[in-house]
Amino acid sequence: MSIDRSFAPDAASIRAARRFVLAAVDGATPELRDAISVMVSELAMNAVQYACTTFVVSVDLTGDSLRVAVTDAGGGSPEAQPLPPASTRAGGSVMSAAAAAQPAISAGTFLRGSSVPR
Repeated sequence: MSIDRSFAPDAASIRAARRFVLAAVDGATPELRDAISVMVSELAMNAVQYACTTFVVSVDLTGDSLRVAVTDAGGGSPEAQPLPPASTRAGGSVMSAAAAAQPAISAGTFLRGSSVPR
């Protein structure tokens, strides 16, 4: 199953993107759903905060494998940034990497058709 949906570049879209993906993985374990929820929230927030453009969330669920992609039209190249020591925010790349470590999850952000593995 492959589905995708476009979202406006606003804060309400972060929650909507998370709900969209969670609806697609309804049968996943609670732990897996939590990891997916955090990953999607972070990637969608990055698209809203930094790209400031409409973004598309794509979900590809094939057998035991899940692939989630967030695509925006922002410029530049995504790069992992070190977190400040007192940061209360985990950071999209850190959370995406943690989620990708879960079995059957592949996380990535896409920028103008280029994939950056997380």
